[in-house]
Amino acid sequence: MTDNATSDAREDRKAVRFKRMRRTATCLLGAMIALLFACVVYQAEYPWLTWLRAFAEAGTVGAIADWYAVVALFRHPFGMPIPHTAIIAQNQQRIAESLGNFVEENFLTPELVTGRLRDHNASRALAEWLAEPANSRAIADVVADSLPGLLNGIDDADVARFFDRSVMLLRTLDVSRIAGNILKVVTEGDRHQPLLDRGLQALEQWLTLNVDLIKAKFSTASRYTPARLDAYIVDKFVEGIVALLHEVVANEQHELRRQFDEAMQDLIVQLQTSAVHRRFGKGLMRDCVRHLRNGDYPRVLLDQVRTRVTADVNRENSLVRAVAASLLASLGKGLRRERAMQHKLNAWWLDLAHTLVVRYRRQIPALITEVVKSWNAEEVSRKIEAEIGRDLQYIRINGTFVGGVVGVLIHATALFATR
Repeated sequence: MTDNATSDAREDRKAVRFKRMRRTATCLLGAMIALLFACVVYQAEYPWLTWLRAFAEAGTVGAIADWYAVVALFRHPFGMPIPHTAIIAQNQQRIAESLGNFVEENFLTPELVTGRLRDHNASRALAEWLAEPANSRAIADVVADSLPGLLNGIDDADVARFFDRSVMLLRTLDVSRIAGNILKVVTEGDRHQPLLDRGLQALEQWLTLNVDLIKAKFSTASRYTPARLDAYIVDKFVEGIVALLHEVVANEQHELRRQFDEAMQDLIVQLQTSAVHRRFGKGLMRDCVRHLRNGDYPRVLLDQVRTRVTADVNRENSLVRAVAASLLASLGKGLRRERAMQHKLNAWWLDLAHTLVVRYRRQIPALITEVVKSWNAEEVSRKIEAEIGRDLQYIRINGTFVGGVVGVLIHATALFATR
């Protein structure tokens, strides 16, 4: 059932209960009037009916008075424009302004809002809530379900313009200097040595796997030597290279390592300072920009993202949902342990709340006032009557019985005074 259907059903139930109570109060008024007429007719024959008549008279007056008071709040009694009736409809503008002022003065003061929030560790409560797998999963589901609509709402032209601006930034990059800086970071502290070892091992593996290819190429280049001699030379050559590679890998102070390091340092200096390398880098970026701008990469990339995300969130074991839920749960657990972070977030939250209240405390009441003023007066009266009308009908019923009791007491007092 939708929210609108639920709201309509709730309103219907309120209307039914209100009409039932109004009918009860009206029937009670009718009963009082009938009792009064019966007492008037039979009082001469049954003198004791004078007590019941006093009850009926006062109860009738009380019921009519309360009926008038209740009806006067919402409409003109019997449609007659009696002054000071239809109070809610006639004073809608003033009620709207009073309601807005009431909210501003009693709910939207910075001291009240921050005072209430200061006593509550909101960040810890949020952390505890997020740490629960069911809660983090619920938030992840909401995020995942909204992603396809969000991606479909992205305009291809906007993505293309953003992509084009991003690509144009590549032309301003000094690729040569950036590459030199990266190599400098990699070589600091001999962090490049494991990479060199891996490279040497890969070279050894390549030589071992391609011995036959090397023999074939060597035989083609050396036509006038026997094949056995060619194979022998190639085998010895490969064995020597492999042995040399083993020496370099085993000895961290090997001469070839030192030469390699010197070559790397020289390359870093050349990349950072050489105009030739800088021009080469700029030319490379121009070619890259030209290639990217000529292709339809933004649309293809966006389509790929849309397709993959939509397919993933619709799967039972969605990676997006699992990752989002895991991140949220981890965030909650981490925040739950960090008291200092909780204090910082609470301070930020209080400052934000104070700023928002100070900035918008007048706009919110003004919005309430404008909304109430824009309502149809009859509709407003009907809604308010549906909300509190049932209780007001109890006032009519109570007024009937209270009036009757007071009438009896007045009658008894009068008899006592005349004796």
